[in-house]
Amino acid sequence: MNWQAIKAIYVFEMNRTFRTLAQSVVSPVLSTVLYFVVFGTAIGARIDTVDGISYGAFIVPGLVMLTLLQQSVTNASFGIYFPKFIGTIYELLSAPISFIEIVIGYVGAAATKALMIAVIILTTATFFVDFTITHPLWMVTFLVLTSVSFALMGFVIGIWAQNFEQLQLIPLLVITPLVFLGGAFYSVSMLPPAWQAVSLFNPVVYLISGFRWSFFGLADVPVGLSIFAIMVFLSACLITIWWIFRTGWRIKP
Repeated sequence: MNWQAIKAIYVFEMNRTFRTLAQSVVSPVLSTVLYFVVFGTAIGARIDTVDGISYGAFIVPGLVMLTLLQQSVTNASFGIYFPKFIGTIYELLSAPISFIEIVIGYVGAAATKALMIAVIILTTATFFVDFTITHPLWMVTFLVLTSVSFALMGFVIGIWAQNFEQLQLIPLLVITPLVFLGGAFYSVSMLPPAWQAVSLFNPVVYLISGFRWSFFGLADVPVGLSIFAIMVFLSACLITIWWIFRTGWRIKP
């Protein structure tokens, strides 16, 4: 394993984040604060509790997961798309490093950025609501697995995209709606039975449910099923990336 190459890619990507702090960190944190103001104050004033938990505290896991998914995908997709856009990806592919080392460098940096923002948002949330984390180790596990899985997905999107419009297509039109419909701001048990059944086809439901369980010990679906869903998604992304580098799809002339 060429750790020097991994470090070079990782450090380069992390430095890009620190050069654009306003866009990379401040912007998502301010967006989350607005969610707290709108949902936690305006809607929370009308909804007392959800499953015995104050509404302001109930939406904290959903808000963290919303930002984590968006940031993981966006950072990873842009990270690999930009070298492809300016042509430096060919220098990367001709270097004496394997695709595994390339993926670890880019995905590791994207997941790290997303985790940093998630921690900042959790800290910010303490200024608005009181909440406790019942299973902190499981919370960290869900955070890491989710950030890595969606960073891998973002890596695939970055290779697939042929312009900046396509780069934003899936995060805006697929991931964000799935999060909003996946129980980020409500419990799936609050829906009519028919819609509860439909919600189970939304993969984000399992992520948010498991992550919320690590906070409050409550889940819409079994926790084991949430872990299984994340591992299946992670495996699918890894297989897709392996196929991309094996065939050279969208990365070789």
